[in-house]
Amino acid sequence: MKLVTYVAGEDAPRAGALIDGDARIVDLAAADAELDGPGFEGFASVLAMVEGGEAALDRARGVVERAPAEMTHDRAAVRLLAPIQPPPQMRDALCFEKHLVQAFQAARRVRAQDAQDPEAAMAEMERTGVLSVPKTFYEQPIYYKCNRFSVCGTEHDVVWPRYSKLMDFELEFGVYIGRTCKDVTKETAREVIYGYTIFNDFSARDAQTAEMGGQLGPAKGKDFDDANPMGPCLVTADEIPDPYDLTMIARVNGEEWGRGSSGEMMWKFEDVIAHISASETLRPGEFIGSGTVGNGCGLEHMRFLKPGDVVELEVERIGVLRNRVLAPS
Repeated sequence: MKLVTYVAGEDAPRAGALIDGDARIVDLAAADAELDGPGFEGFASVLAMVEGGEAALDRARGVVERAPAEMTHDRAAVRLLAPIQPPPQMRDALCFEKHLVQAFQAARRVRAQDAQDPEAAMAEMERTGVLSVPKTFYEQPIYYKCNRFSVCGTEHDVVWPRYSKLMDFELEFGVYIGRTCKDVTKETAREVIYGYTIFNDFSARDAQTAEMGGQLGPAKGKDFDDANPMGPCLVTADEIPDPYDLTMIARVNGEEWGRGSSGEMMWKFEDVIAHISASETLRPGEFIGSGTVGNGCGLEHMRFLKPGDVVELEVERIGVLRNRVLAPS
């Protein structure tokens, strides 16, 4: 099932399910009340559905099968938010080695451009290992915590941060945790995955490369309003039996900039969940990103966005996440 959070007109956000080739949306709460009477609170939001577990999901499947036509919306007539907006928690891991190798090499070039002698600066960074893939990446999963309040949905315009001249996108997908869990093993981690969505980790590359020398963060390289588009939907785990066989494509203004595969993940979601949940409780609706697939950002190609550019991130079996970048007013 493909779950969405949507807004129709001036109404409050509603939980829905995509049908008819993703062209229409069933209003789950309204259809359920019409079919079985009011009183069920499990469709109050997509987060409430996740908290409701398999019982709520089974009920949703029954509602979708029987939903009256008047309880559906044309997808084009509503506005999609992130599937869960905001999620209870957000973490973004580094799972793709190719991206890190290529991105750190490009980040050196970005930093060297500001030096009086860029070639000498580049050589010095290579000699000293500045902006190189950290050894820790090969020893354990690593991640940072995102600003969950900067989440937005597909077709949402993202305003460029005023302090940046180098705006970039990142092609990712990720998982939503389905139940409260702690000390999860790699062998059982798939059992706590509720579903998947696409994630665009918009990045101010000049701010990011400047602050990384402090060995904290990222901070303002990632943290600005609407920097974390997600969507267009949450695809439940049963719809994607193998999350490591998905084609991932990034386009800007219709032109393909990069392509990769989820099969290239060095750290799998099972590894990341086991690592994060060690002595730490995870709760329903928390999101964990995959990090950027190799070739999945402009930095790796030394190409950056311009105001007005439209970024489309496509992940097989999930859909397309589309956002336009605007200059600050």
